[in-house]
Amino acid sequence: MRFVGMCCCLLLIGCAEADTEGAGPDSDGDGAAAAFDLNEGTDIWVADLSASAEGALTVGEPVNVTDRPGYDNQPHFLPDGSGLWFTRIDEAGQADIWKWDAANGGLAPVTSTAPESEYSATPLPDGSGFSAVRVEADSAQRLWRFAADGTDPAVLLPALRPVGYQAWSGDRTLVLFVLGDPATLQIVDAVTGEARVVARDVGRSIQPVPGSTDVSYVQRMDGGTEIRRLDPATGNHEPIAPGIGDGDFHAWTPDGVLLQAEGGRLMEWRDDHPMWMPVADFTPMGMRLSRLAVSPDGRRLALVAEPAG
Repeated sequence: MRFVGMCCCLLLIGCAEADTEGAGPDSDGDGAAAAFDLNEGTDIWVADLSASAEGALTVGEPVNVTDRPGYDNQPHFLPDGSGLWFTRIDEAGQADIWKWDAANGGLAPVTSTAPESEYSATPLPDGSGFSAVRVEADSAQRLWRFAADGTDPAVLLPALRPVGYQAWSGDRTLVLFVLGDPATLQIVDAVTGEARVVARDVGRSIQPVPGSTDVSYVQRMDGGTEIRRLDPATGNHEPIAPGIGDGDFHAWTPDGVLLQAEGGRLMEWRDDHPMWMPVADFTPMGMRLSRLAVSPDGRRLALVAEPAG
């Protein structure tokens, strides 16, 4: 099947997502993972990604790399682009980190830690493994680190909970979504554990801004959202673009193109053309888009897909 997008771009499919405020697909006010409806399926699709000399994005035919009932979500590419880590929930409701291998399409568990569950694997700055949100046996929800093969777990921030999502900025600085009423955005020193709140009532998506140590995040406001850029060194932030509806999720290409979804459409925002422009519309295919991830070399795009209700 060939997918033809707008503006002479080829693109892909994706979906809406089942998780709410915490690391897991659903969570209560304290951040502990709640029951998940296994009848709600989310799959991860991967497609080749390229850009023309003029910068127009082209995405090859997407492939469903998880393709099963249930929850496969929260994709994050490995630092070398050889695959991706993602969260899988099994039939018993156990969440673990799995890996997709780009070379052979293979899938394999990375963690297997019942009764603990892991979510939102993110590469460590030194390349030695990944950090992940772990829901512990007593329902504490903290940030842990793991070796690349899932071994040697160690809590990163013992005192900070409940952590929902994360992004690294440099070797020792973390920007975290911390659950609460409202949820807060916090800058944390991963060595000392010192934390400071820099924004409140924020969305779940925190993304490194290409070519900098800044991160982007979603600020919720009356009547909509705004994607903002944060300098973790100073705590200063500035607007990048109006968010699309109430959507939390966005991603960046290495060239600095901002991507977000609107229902079945994939949208882009560029500095030289500051308005949301459609890249492709997959509404006729019955799909919805939410999470997006771009490989470090910009050659692959991952997204989460779910049939539109």
